[in-house]
Amino acid sequence: MDALLELVRSLQVEPIAFLDIGLTALLIYGLFSLIRGTRAVRLVIGVTVLYVIYVFAQALGLQLVSQILQAGAVVGLLALVVVFQPELRRALERIGRFGSMGWLLAPGARASSERVGALVAKAALALGARKNGALIVIERETGLTDAAETGIMLDAQLTVELLETIFTPHSALHDGAAIVRHERVVSAGVVLPLSESGIYRERFGTRHRAALGITEQTDAVAVVVSEETGTVSLVERGRIVRDLDEPRLGKALVELLEHSPLTAVKVPERVRLPERASAIGRNIASRRPRRHREEPAATSNRPE
Repeated sequence: MDALLELVRSLQVEPIAFLDIGLTALLIYGLFSLIRGTRAVRLVIGVTVLYVIYVFAQALGLQLVSQILQAGAVVGLLALVVVFQPELRRALERIGRFGSMGWLLAPGARASSERVGALVAKAALALGARKNGALIVIERETGLTDAAETGIMLDAQLTVELLETIFTPHSALHDGAAIVRHERVVSAGVVLPLSESGIYRERFGTRHRAALGITEQTDAVAVVVSEETGTVSLVERGRIVRDLDEPRLGKALVELLEHSPLTAVKVPERVRLPERASAIGRNIASRRPRRHREEPAATSNRPE
């Protein structure tokens, strides 16, 4: 017992060590939160497996395996930069947003967010009522100039009438996206990158995949109107919430434009895609007559 107490007294832990441990834990947590839900998770697992193999090779004295892994590590470092380019860019953008202190330089941002949210929500629901497909992307901290230049530059005042005109069926700008920045429509007919997730390829159409793609790569917020069903969806950071009405959409947009994540926005759970899809499936099954239960279920149309 005396030896144990003497050992505890001999351990001198300086306060800086706690700070070091805390910062390291925060860095690891930030890394995992950054790559969560992306293809980078499997790549990280693969790199970890190779590192474990290298450690075992060193411990067992396997010189050939160790040399091969060491030679591959040199090329692998450059390959990781290329493979993780979207995640690295997203991380640097988050650091830049944290240090920008833009909230101190824009005292009227709250009023502007409310106007943008109200106008976009009203236009989206009006387009949805007529089943006119639309994709509206609202810029936040990350600039969308490169994407805007792929369309027709407008730099026009944001109004409900303008958005309805842009997304009029068979018009020249109908099939692209409209980018909104500070109460102005910067560009229309914009071509956006599609989401690379295999799940989204089968579940969603081109508009929804484009909204997911631009929100996965930037901090923008996207509003999608389905051309087939007229439902309005909200997308942020690769997360989607569907079947919103005007009050819910307007409120959610204001909170998102104030830099709250979509997971923190108070949207009823019933409108989230997995729960809603399950509820619809149970409802259809319960209403199906008994004599038709042996018949195969009809395949639902792919949403736009």
